[in-house]
Amino acid sequence: MRQLVTVAAAVVAVVSVSAQTPQRFTLEETTIAQIESALRDGSLTCHTLVEQYLKRIDAYDKNGPALNAIVQTNTDALKTADDLDRRFRQSGPVGAGHCVPVIVKDNYETFDMPTTAGSLALKGMMTGKDAFVVKRLRDAGAVMIAKSNMAEFAFSPVETVNSILPGYTRNPYDTSRVTAGSSGGSAAAAAANFAAFALASDTGDSIRGPASHQALVGLRSTMGLVSRAGVVPLSMAADITGAVTRTVADTAAVLQVIAGEDPNDPVTAASRGHVTANYAAALRRDGLRGARLGVLHQAYDTPTLDREVDAVFRGAIGELRDLGAEVIDPVAVDGFDALRRAQGGGCNQFKHDLNRYLTALGDKAPVHSLDEIVKSRRFHPSIQARLESAQASDDVPGQSPGCKSRDEFREKLRDAVLALMNSAQLDALIYPTWSNPPRLIGDLNTPGGDNNQVFAPSTGFPAITVPMGYTRGDTLPAGLQFFGRAWDEATLLRLAYAYEQATHHRRPPALR
Repeated sequence: MRQLVTVAAAVVAVVSVSAQTPQRFTLEETTIAQIESALRDGSLTCHTLVEQYLKRIDAYDKNGPALNAIVQTNTDALKTADDLDRRFRQSGPVGAGHCVPVIVKDNYETFDMPTTAGSLALKGMMTGKDAFVVKRLRDAGAVMIAKSNMAEFAFSPVETVNSILPGYTRNPYDTSRVTAGSSGGSAAAAAANFAAFALASDTGDSIRGPASHQALVGLRSTMGLVSRAGVVPLSMAADITGAVTRTVADTAAVLQVIAGEDPNDPVTAASRGHVTANYAAALRRDGLRGARLGVLHQAYDTPTLDREVDAVFRGAIGELRDLGAEVIDPVAVDGFDALRRAQGGGCNQFKHDLNRYLTALGDKAPVHSLDEIVKSRRFHPSIQARLESAQASDDVPGQSPGCKSRDEFREKLRDAVLALMNSAQLDALIYPTWSNPPRLIGDLNTPGGDNNQVFAPSTGFPAITVPMGYTRGDTLPAGLQFFGRAWDEATLLRLAYAYEQATHHRRPPALR
């Protein structure tokens, strides 16, 4: 089992956190490395740490600014913390994830909390096991302290609302604004310092969009690098599991634990030989020196592009150049518009994937098909049309004409993106993670700004977002996205880390 211990140790060296001299521990904005250092030097116990996070959730989630990011806290969290403290006294940490508190998106299975995907149709569902990613983290010593709110069945990329928890999840930087979706609860919780980091998932946008809206780091990894087993599916053709964090170093540390092959998710067989031995080794402050980056206007430059987001991005380009990168502006994927026009039909495989998932759960699932969910009416009214459309579809991946056309488009797009990057000798393509700032909650007229649905999901290539500044009077976060080649997470981490360490654009929200 790959442990977080070696990664955290490397990160400690990177950020110069001393394990020798006890220092006053501060919960807000703490990192995995700082938690591990405080546990080692005796200035912190696991019980104290978990208790502090639970108190913070109590103060800010349903009280105070009422972020509404948490579905439920784990009633066993303090018991688990006490057990970890006992084991630490006896034989040291169980791994370098020892007592790292984690928020879990509500589409990940956990043996000790229900998994509902935000839907009343799945209320109280206990599968009796952990998703692969959750188990990897627990084995490394992490504590699952709460389940986070999400867009129901992960449908919406622009807001976080569902039928399992009344009300919207609110953006901690401006509680009148959305969090994006579908991992909005995870992002709001991580931004508000409810845990060390939060698990999320990304089918078209849902790691990177919420991370951008909440001044976080979010990595959508290469398809096949991380298992999706034990996660309620939206589309297995594009679903990715991962995390939202407050630092690039923490993203690298989490990836080290969760990456790798899982027989319960056959797509991960492709990761064999591609898991980097030490992602933390890529974290270099000079990592942008000599890098070649291409500005991909096709990913963001639309008639509704917000002028302030564009201005912040232009400033980021200047920062990248000051840090030694060569930025080529513009670059373009050859024949991109023609490729999109040639794609025939669509492929709605939600019913196919969800029915397989529910059937495999047997009696542990309260419903066993999408048809049962539709007939139950136990869902938020905003998703009724989408559920009914999915139920009416008989698409089968790899067989239906629309699915075959989609797959052909994706193969051609992969080739075209690689041709661009190879011909221009690019390390990564860059663009704003979202083309517009977070909308007001309930606003369905202002441009949403989601520009993540095509390039990374369709190619299966990795992309990472990192804070690049703020709009609207320096209040609303905006993200910079690096998009790269398959299995090249180390390069993206290097570029993002160098930018993060030089600019330090992230700041915690002013919660009251």
